[in-house]
This record gives sequence, structure tokens and C-alpha cells, in this order.
Amino acid sequence: MRSITNKKPKFQSRRGAIIVLVAILMVVFVAMAAFSVDVAHMHLVRTELRAATDAAARAGAEALSRLQDSDAAVNAAIAAGQRNTTAGTPLVLTQEDVILGSSSQQADGSWAFTAGAQPYTAIRVNGRRTSGSASGEVSLFFGRLLGVDSFAPVQVSTASQLDRDICIVLDRSGSMAFDLSGADWSYPAGMSYPDAYCTPPHPTLSRWAAAAASLDAFLFELTQTDQIEYASLVTFASPGNWCSGSYNASDIEVGLSADYTAVQNAMATRSTNPIPGGTSISSGIDSAVTVLTGPNTRPHAAKTIVIMTDGVHNWGRAPLDAAIDANAQKIVIHTITFSDGADQQQMIDVAAAANGNHYHAPDAQALEDAFREIALTLPVVLTD
Repeated sequence: MRSITNKKPKFQSRRGAIIVLVAILMVVFVAMAAFSVDVAHMHLVRTELRAATDAAARAGAEALSRLQDSDAAVNAAIAAGQRNTTAGTPLVLTQEDVILGSSSQQADGSWAFTAGAQPYTAIRVNGRRTSGSASGEVSLFFGRLLGVDSFAPVQVSTASQLDRDICIVLDRSGSMAFDLSGADWSYPAGMSYPDAYCTPPHPTLSRWAAAAASLDAFLFELTQTDQIEYASLVTFASPGNWCSGSYNASDIEVGLSADYTAVQNAMATRSTNPIPGGTSISSGIDSAVTVLTGPNTRPHAAKTIVIMTDGVHNWGRAPLDAAIDANAQKIVIHTITFSDGADQQQMIDVAAAANGNHYHAPDAQALEDAFREIALTLPVVLTD
């Protein structure tokens, strides 16, 4: 009688091998998942470090421009770093991480930074999360499983101030001969309508005189900056024949020049003549665009319009349309409204359309302060 042998099925004999394979694959899957988490974390931290370093460089360059103080610029960069987090903690910068110097644009469009070169026109920030930095290295979640428990990202950012080509655009409409009370048709003592309409504005008590003093303050502040600014002057009113003369909507009084006395002389000449007419803000902007896109502009200088009005636009196309056209030419427009009778909202919209700032000046001192602030606020760009 043949004995019967009890044999295991083949699939049962492989069960142990499959369990081992699954165990190995689980380890691989866990390692890959851990690696993916840490890689994503590393990318996020690098992005955060780039943003924090850029912000610090911009803040430092802006402070250098506005305050003209190297220590204040370094402190501003350090403070901006603290306001931005990397891997959940503020970016701690030291004075050694912030380098002052000068940047210049090369023929191929690139920028070259020279550390320590004066006058200072740029700041370079070394954003570091390394073992030797104040913030230290960044810990990984699962890297220690692979023998690496941290990584040390570094980002470098350079922000530079730009030279400017500036066109100052002043309202020379009839209301600029009014006194500083803010009231319509109120002239300085001893002057009254209609005679005052066709005589030069009062040399000290008129709105025009306040504008002239503010222009002098603006030009003086330009001489205090490290950059080289070219200045030009445009005035605007509305076209017509008044006071035995013919007037244009706007006039280019002085083209771009590093000689600020030419602007002051042109302003002095205007001050000795009547300033009748309405208010064509768009004409002033259009003439300024002509200046800033003309043959005397510098290819690497930022283009800026500073326009002041005391009134309400009442002739020509919409100022907002002119501002949009200026913005298409990469021209920034800062606007100033002088007196509470000016159309502030319209000038806010003009500034917004051309990436500029709006200032309201209810009196002569506020007008001068606005001009001074604009003069000392230079454009800043990231160049590295």
C-alpha cells in the first residue's frame, strides 16, 4: 500500500519571502516619504530666506536714501530681517551680514557691487542660516534617519538706489496768486480782483510764493543725496489770451539738467509775470513725459514726475489717462495737493496709476515738507 505524503502548496512556501519583501519596501516607502517631507521643507525655507533677505536689503537701501545715514541703514536692514521668519523663527542679522557699498550698471545690463565704495548707493545683505550665523542651521524633520539632521541655506541680496531724472510740474493757474488762507478769490493784503488777476503774484504771501520756496527746498535736498539727479521744470494752467498775453496749457520752462540754478532762474522769471488761466493737470503731465522721454534723459536713471496743484482739473483730457500713459513709459508720478480746495481724490488716483505717492499740504510748511520728503526718497531696486 502506497503511503501518502503531505506536501505544502507552493504559495504557502513563499509566504515568508513576501513578508520580508513587504517589510523591506515599507522601509523604503517610509524613507522616501521622509525625504520628500524634508525636501519640501528645504524649498520652503529657502523661499522664506530669500524673501527675508530681499526685504532687509530693500529696507536698508530705503533708509540710506531717506536718512543719508549709514548706521541707520544697517539698523533698518537688521530690523527688517527680524520682521521676517525663516523656518518659524525671525532672521537674525548682525552688522557683519550687512555690507555698504556702491552698485553700477554695466554695459550688458548687469550690476556690479563694490563693497565699501563711496558714496554709498547700495546695500548687500547676506542672509545665512548656517552654524556660524546668529540664527543657526535649520533642523530637518527626518534627515537624521539618513544621517543628516540639518541644512545651512544662504541667500545674498543687493538693493541699489538709482539716479533720477526728475520733472517738477507746478500749477500756475490764477488761483496760485491767492493768499494762503485757502479761500477762493482771496488775495494777499493790498491786492484784489480784477487787478490782481493780471499782476505778478505776491512775492511772499501768495500760494505761488510758497511753491517757489518749496521748490528751492526740494532742489537743496537733491544736493544732499549721494545720487546724481537731473531736474527740469514744467508749469501748467490752461490755454488762452489774458492780460495782454497769450498763454499755453503748459510750458517746458527748463529741460533736464544737473544745473539747478537754471530751474531757479526760470521760476524767478515766472514769478515776475502774471499767472492767469484755468487748470489743465493732464497738460502738465504730458509735457513732463515729453521731457522724460526726450534726448537728454539718461538710460539708467529712474524717471520721476513731481506734480503740485492747488485746484481742480478743468481743461483737457482726464489726468488719470495722462498718468496711465506716463506709467506705460515707466515714469513714476508723485502728486501734491496744496490747499483743502484741491481735488485730492483725483490726485490720489493719478499717483496710484503711476506707482507714486500722494501728499496733501494744507499750508505752506506742509508743502515744503512734502517736497523735501520726495527729494530724499530715492527709488530702490534689487540688483542681485
